[in-house]
Amino acid sequence: MPVSDADMVRAWTHVLTLSKLKPQEVVTVLTSDGTHPQTLRTALIAASNLGARVNRLDLPPVNAEHAHSRDSLAYLGTTPLTGNRAAMAALKESDLVLDLMTLLFSPEQMEILESGTKILLAVEPPEVLVRLLPSLEDKATVGEATALLKAAKEMHVTSRAGTDLRLPIGEFPTVQEYGFVDEPGRWDHWPSGFGFTFPNEGQASGRIVLDKGDILLPMKSYLTSPIEMTVEKGYVTAITGGLDADLLNDYMDAFADPEAYAISHIGWGTQKRARWSTLGLYDREQTLGMDARAFAGNFLFSLGPNNEAGGSRTTACHIDIPMRNCTVSLDGRAVVREGKLLAGKELA
Repeated sequence: MPVSDADMVRAWTHVLTLSKLKPQEVVTVLTSDGTHPQTLRTALIAASNLGARVNRLDLPPVNAEHAHSRDSLAYLGTTPLTGNRAAMAALKESDLVLDLMTLLFSPEQMEILESGTKILLAVEPPEVLVRLLPSLEDKATVGEATALLKAAKEMHVTSRAGTDLRLPIGEFPTVQEYGFVDEPGRWDHWPSGFGFTFPNEGQASGRIVLDKGDILLPMKSYLTSPIEMTVEKGYVTAITGGLDADLLNDYMDAFADPEAYAISHIGWGTQKRARWSTLGLYDREQTLGMDARAFAGNFLFSLGPNNEAGGSRTTACHIDIPMRNCTVSLDGRAVVREGKLLAGKELA
C-alpha cells in the first residue's frame, strides 16, 4: 500500500539523523528522469527541516543505445557525471549527496567519496524505504558479520542443490551496508543489511548450482529450473541448464566482455525485516530488489566489477544473485547454515 508524505518525511529525518546531518551542512539531491517524486519531495523537506542548505542537481539519463531495461543496474557504463566538471564540482563541495539517480560502480562516485563527501543511495519505492528503515542495531549486526569476514582466509559455500564453492579472501577490504552514512567519505544504500568482500583475484573455484527460487538481478526473476556454473581461476567458465540458463547466457553475451564473468562481491544478508518473497509482489520496473539482496541468511554473490573495493576490474555488466538454503563457512566455521543466519552460541 502507499505511504503518506508524513511517513516519508519522518523516515528521511530518521535516516538523516543517523547520518549525522548538521545544520548549515550542504546537501545535494541528485536526480534524473527515473527519480521517485515522493522520495524526492520528502527528502527536500526533511533535509531542510534539519537546517541543511539543500540543492537539487537534475541530470538527463545516458546510455540509451545500450539499454537492456529501465533498471539502473542493467548497464554500468558512463554516467551523467562523466566529463561533467560543473556537476562534479558541486557534488564534491557538498557534505552529503542523496543519490536518487544511481551512481554505483562509477569512477565519478569514487572521486566524490575521496573528497570526503558522503553519498546515500535511495531508489527503492517509498513503502520499501519505510518498512526497511535502518537502525543502530542493523549497523551492529552488519559489523559483526564483516568482522568475521575480515578475520577469515577462506569462504566456503555449499548447498544440498550441489553448490561447492571455495573463495579465498583477504586481498580486498570488507564492506558494510547498513543503510546510512555516518562517516565522511562513506557510501551506503538505504535499504540494506549485508556485509561482503571480494575473493582474491583469480582464486575462486568450484561449482555453483542455482536452485529453483534463487533470484537473478537485474532480471528480477525467480529461477524455475536449476542453473549450474563452473568457476575456475576466479571466473565463471560455463553456465548450463534450461531456459533460465539460456536467458542469462544471452544477456551476458550481449556485453561482449570476458570481465563480466568474474566473481565479484561475496557475502550474506543480515536484514531480518527483508523478505525473499517481496520481489514477486512488484512489477519489474518498480523496484531494485533490495529485499532480495538483504534478506537474512541469503548467500549473495555477484559477477562483474571489483573497483568498488579498490580493484582494477570494470565492466558494464553486473549480475547480483541472492541464493537461498546455502551454508556459508569461514575457515571451517558456519556463519549461515542452510539459509539460516547464525548468531551468538550458534557460531561456536
